[in-house]
Amino acid sequence: MKKRIVIFASGSGSNAENIIRYFSASEDIEVSLIISNKPDAYVIERARLLKVPVLVITKDEFSSRENVLGKLRKYQIDYIVLAGFLLRVPDYLIQAYPGSIINIHPALLPRFGGKGMYGDYVHKAVVEAGEKESGITVHYVNEHYDSGAIIRQERCEVIPGDTYEDVARKVHELEYKYYPQIIEELIIRS
Repeated sequence: MKKRIVIFASGSGSNAENIIRYFSASEDIEVSLIISNKPDAYVIERARLLKVPVLVITKDEFSSRENVLGKLRKYQIDYIVLAGFLLRVPDYLIQAYPGSIINIHPALLPRFGGKGMYGDYVHKAVVEAGEKESGITVHYVNEHYDSGAIIRQERCEVIPGDTYEDVARKVHELEYKYYPQIIEELIIRS
């Protein structure tokens, strides 16, 4: 029986699309649902084009435990994958899906993590700090931003003269290459 993933996303959804495409021919794993907290997020259009059901659950609606859990049960979700999701995951979801919620962060945690550290904010901080490397961190989600147990990190070099846009491009390449593979390895092992 296939394991079923929901992707939570708040933005353009390029990582979500990459994950959907990666698992489109899988016999073991499928992306069954996209949930966005933003009704105008481009991830919604990407999901529709790829024929993946979409739900918009606003920040206020996320406070309704039974509403959200009911929707996840309806789609028989086994794993929650965050891909550019900008809300804190409610405690009730962490309790309902222990060890089954993962996130990708666009830096090498524990550095450059925490509330407000996402997207270009992270890449700018990396460049301003004079770091020699950056990368991605895939980690379990817990009650605190970016502090769950690290599953895996992948690195890229930051060379003198790199702009935050250069770093962002390198990190996106790592995300697209490794995030779906890490999700697959994690689910197959469990």
